[in-house]
Amino acid sequence: METARLDSKEDRMEINEVYNLIKVDLDKVEQEFKKHLNSKVYLITKLGEYVMLSGGKRFRPTMLVLSSKLCGYKGDRHILFGSIVEYIHTATLLHDDVVDDAKLRRGQSSANSVWGNGASVLVGDFFFSKSFYLMVKDSDIDILRIMSKTTTFMAEGEVLQLLKCSDIETTEDEYISVVSNKTASLISAACQIGAILGKVSKEKERALKDFGFNLGIAFQLMDDCLDYTSKNEELGKAIGNDLKEGKVTLPLIHTLKQCSNSNERGLIIKAVEEGDMFAESNLTEVVDLIKKYKGIDYTMSLAGKYLDKAKESLNIFDDDIFHSALLTVADYVVERRF
Repeated sequence: METARLDSKEDRMEINEVYNLIKVDLDKVEQEFKKHLNSKVYLITKLGEYVMLSGGKRFRPTMLVLSSKLCGYKGDRHILFGSIVEYIHTATLLHDDVVDDAKLRRGQSSANSVWGNGASVLVGDFFFSKSFYLMVKDSDIDILRIMSKTTTFMAEGEVLQLLKCSDIETTEDEYISVVSNKTASLISAACQIGAILGKVSKEKERALKDFGFNLGIAFQLMDDCLDYTSKNEELGKAIGNDLKEGKVTLPLIHTLKQCSNSNERGLIIKAVEEGDMFAESNLTEVVDLIKKYKGIDYTMSLAGKYLDKAKESLNIFDDDIFHSALLTVADYVVERRF
């Protein structure tokens, strides 16, 4: 296996070129997603369409489609599984917003704030159930086994995050465990499914699984940073929203570890405990502390290390347009600003 390869960004595709490369496939994924929203229960279709049309770049289907293409897959089952991973992701978003009492999602009112918590939870359950119905119908036991394990990991991540809510003693290892289960596991599974569809060797399947896993961690770490650095209209939610929801993410964990001043620690503790009640002016002070103790820099640096591990996993594959496309997406995860 090749252990090193020149990675020239001058030769890299642009992110819009990647999406243009698989636009036809992603359009089909969108159609497949919408097709399975049809239900005799009006609320399921209505709420489902509301969530589906709210935006999002379909990152997980993108990873699955590109991975299958990299592995030489020529069929159309990647369309079905692209819609399935998006269904599962959407289900977790619906449940997350209820747990977090979120008011915004992708720049518009969250489903729970429009339709109510009960409807959001139950339609999220519908998405989970529909996903497994479609997988059973497809009858690929390997993929079904992977997705069963993945959704279990995701549920564990959700519960662990709930247990660590507003816990200023949360360690970096604990937080990475949450990220690994809640976010990285599904991205990893999406890439691994692409390898299974392409019927590549177990070594290449493992490489794509590892690629997605490490990229998924980098993806979430960058989201942690963007929560404190992006403009509201770019991020689609209020700045410092994680803090208001009691989520002690890595920029804050690092800042708490570095600052020894009792007044500074007291301000952060107060912010975490008060959540939405914490004054906006004081929130600015917390953000300033995160910058002072380089919480953003530290998190971005760690994201970069996970990115490097992810890209190294792809060295086993030959250079082609889909290899280049995956590297472009990987770089975009860390370089994006919203």
